[in-house]
Amino acid sequence: MSQLDGYGTGGTVHVIVNNQIGFTTLPKDARSSMYASDVAKMIEAPVFHVNGDDPLAVFFTSQLALEFRQEFGRDVVIDIYCYRRYGHNEGDEPAFTQPDLYAKIEKRPSVTQLYKRELLEAGTLSDDDAASLETEFDLRLEMALDSVKALEKERPGKQAKFKESTAVFQPRYSDESEPTAMSEQTLQQIVDGLTRVPEGFNLQPKIKRIILEHQRKIFEAGGPFEWHYAEALAFGSLLLEGTPVRLSGQDSYSVLYDAKTGEPYVPLKHLAQNQAPICVYNSLLSEAAVLGFDYGYSLDYPDMLCLWEAQFGDFANCAQTIIDQFIVSAESKWQRPSGIVLLLPHGYEGQGPEHSSARLERFLQACAEENIQVCNLTTAAQYFHVLRRQMKRNFIKPLIIMTPKSLLRAKHASSMADEFIHGRFQEILGSPEVGPVTKIKRAIFCSGKVYYDLLNYRSDRKIDNAAIVRIEQLYPLSEKKLREMLKPFPKGAKFIWCQEEPQNMGAWTFIEPRLRTMFCREISYAGRSASASPAVGSLARHKREQAALVADAFSI
Repeated sequence: MSQLDGYGTGGTVHVIVNNQIGFTTLPKDARSSMYASDVAKMIEAPVFHVNGDDPLAVFFTSQLALEFRQEFGRDVVIDIYCYRRYGHNEGDEPAFTQPDLYAKIEKRPSVTQLYKRELLEAGTLSDDDAASLETEFDLRLEMALDSVKALEKERPGKQAKFKESTAVFQPRYSDESEPTAMSEQTLQQIVDGLTRVPEGFNLQPKIKRIILEHQRKIFEAGGPFEWHYAEALAFGSLLLEGTPVRLSGQDSYSVLYDAKTGEPYVPLKHLAQNQAPICVYNSLLSEAAVLGFDYGYSLDYPDMLCLWEAQFGDFANCAQTIIDQFIVSAESKWQRPSGIVLLLPHGYEGQGPEHSSARLERFLQACAEENIQVCNLTTAAQYFHVLRRQMKRNFIKPLIIMTPKSLLRAKHASSMADEFIHGRFQEILGSPEVGPVTKIKRAIFCSGKVYYDLLNYRSDRKIDNAAIVRIEQLYPLSEKKLREMLKPFPKGAKFIWCQEEPQNMGAWTFIEPRLRTMFCREISYAGRSASASPAVGSLARHKREQAALVADAFSI
């Protein structure tokens, strides 16, 4: 990654503490190459192999490596050949697995003893000096530990909690979402920037017609703004307010190219003279590496909207280590809050088991202690507002969004201009009711794309006694708003949870106990049966399953 645009660090000093054994694995069983550092040959980075028992050599090599990095801005590797005196297996007894090697290590003085002997023999230190240094070293370690403990107590609230509440299952954040609307003038300014190119810029005629001119017509008509348009409006409004944006991921684009010269032009960089910067990078195809890099970016630059987008939500599987070890747990483990946003295309469109599920259930299973936000949205305006809310709050949390596929250009998921100018993010949404509330016999809860299948089914069959409730934010769950929405319904109304995912996946196992506890009644399930695979491979079978689960929601 170090030589790729958008993923450089100005050079990294890589240190390999090479104990020659990985747990119980010998080098010959761990890699195909001679050295653990051989991967650095890919970018022709210099590699220094140094004896770990020679601290002066390690010190010199470290200085040399850092000077190289500072001078040339490139990666450099230090391979410290050393050993591990203890450990290596569950019994903490390395002689069980490497008896010959550890017979030698047991007889060998430690690096401290070797260096002390060298200094004493050279007359650099006396015995008293050595004893004094050892005492001072121990004292400094104790002082450092005390300072870290004191710092932890004084840390300010950038990892602030959602609004506190002691009630069981009560949300701990404010039930009134932060104002996130923009003015008509801001909307006009963003659209003007998105739909113009510099004089003399040779834009391909078809692109000019289907993108720039089409965007202008949508604005002049007051909508409907599709998903991608809402995203550009969210980015543009934040940039004009001084908030920088970084979008990194697979198939992430925002650049127009001159058809004759190949010169790039990024409209979002030219909204105003004093706007914040934006950078969009079409990443390498390594989810763990890129998400790890962007997660680190979000830590060091918390005032930037930092987004990582997977080509399909399923691809987050390959970044599970970063998600589990850092994004959902680092605030609890290390008090390191992050505001990174994960955009994971999710939805059952008949594209098979590898392109359907962003594994919503895994994120919900990891939800606890107000660690992350998980949303599954149904309108372009909701997407606009949740991105802006991410940067308007007085605390930061990772935001996981199940982004759509078929809804990207669906008219029914698009939004009118008024929704961007006057609205705000809504954790819970209802549906257009077709009859009086007193006639409601069932409330169907859902999240995401399946809402439109339910809505179409109800409309086609003129069903007037079923309400559809969209849970746009699954965690933290806004129980107060949910209770308010359900309050007018008759007490005998049946509650159903409907989802596209198999029963052992999706939100069912997360939401069912919460709804049952809230409303003290059983929650019926309408969805696919439990399955080992996220989805079927046959489009015809997918359609049959989808039709059946929607019908079940109205009849079960």
